Amino acid sequence: MTHSAADRPPVSARAARIPITGLAEVFILALTGAEVDLAIGTPRHPETPGELIEEAARALRSGHNQYEHPYGDVVLRQRIAESLAAPTDPDAELTITAGATEALFVALLGTVDPGDEVILFNPGFEQFSEAITLAGAVPRHVRLHPPEWRFDPAELAAAFTSRTRAVLLNTPSNPTGRVLTREEFDEIAELCERWNVTAICDEVYSAFVFDGRAHLSVADVPGLAERSVVIGSMSKSHAVSGWRLGFLRADPARTAAFRNVKSLTTLTAAVPLQVAAGRAAPSVDLAAAAAEMAERRDVAQEIFSRMGMKFAPVEGGCYLFADISPLTGGEGGGMPFVRDLFERSGVLLAPGSAFYADPAQGEQYVRVAFNRPMETLRDAERRLLDA
Repeated sequence: MTHSAADRPPVSARAARIPITGLAEVFILALTGAEVDLAIGTPRHPETPGELIEEAARALRSGHNQYEHPYGDVVLRQRIAESLAAPTDPDAELTITAGATEALFVALLGTVDPGDEVILFNPGFEQFSEAITLAGAVPRHVRLHPPEWRFDPAELAAAFTSRTRAVLLNTPSNPTGRVLTREEFDEIAELCERWNVTAICDEVYSAFVFDGRAHLSVADVPGLAERSVVIGSMSKSHAVSGWRLGFLRADPARTAAFRNVKSLTTLTAAVPLQVAAGRAAPSVDLAAAAAEMAERRDVAQEIFSRMGMKFAPVEGGCYLFADISPLTGGEGGGMPFVRDLFERSGVLLAPGSAFYADPAQGEQYVRVAFNRPMETLRDAERRLLDA
């Protein structure tokens, strides 16, 4: 049977394949009716630093309202380079992007060709898999095993093939709170070297690493450093998610390609906000923010442990990924559990199914965002334990 042009669908096949996000209903509830929102990761802690806001106003008034440097404000790139452990040339190895989301897409579009495969861990940030698909590549999921959310080295090795072009990592992890260890990075490095694969690592939660750990970047690991791409952001660390300030850190050859791709997307992130961040970022006490986030982690773990949920201690980031099967007896879960808890307590959580390639595998989990004021967490505690 032949089809005429009139039969052609109005949208591209790649756009049609993008599913409605598993968090769509949660977003609506958070915006319209949640008394206590612990579902969405938008920062409610730390507070946006007053210095950043004042510098943004000054930048607007002083005339930084037009296109400026397409690769990012020079001072901001210098500040970010100084904050990284790996020596970084701000002129040749750093690019400011419109948030970590643009950084992810630019990195993928600059790395993979249609039909290439990209390895990623499951569960993971739901946007990763769809971004890979939209870039024309094929996601290859490798399971993280509960309760500690570690990968099996044999399963990871089996996922690499001649079609593998990149591995997409996330440390600290959304949603599991895991921080990749040096041993795990070394195992990944050996495979990336063997198969000549690029390691793209989302490190947007790097400011929040707990219990004496130090953040280890993909750019700090021998065997990975020379083939690494770091995705970073100020959204969570400086509580400016609406400013859309992210960055890409890579070697000069990759950076040149990424900048070519970026020139065809947003061209530049918001100029006055870049200028403000470059001027004020050094005055922000990230160590204090991390210590305060650790306190909130402890409170969240206490609350949900008392409820009967099970989880591994959170090592970094701002999320708790909890097993609810002790509460459900292994029956039910997912969005129905989230709805029921919300109706009884007014506390909104995110269903774990949203973070799995196969949503059924996440039915027994929920994600809790604890980057909230302490009074919000204590309010959640009262409501949940009463319910």
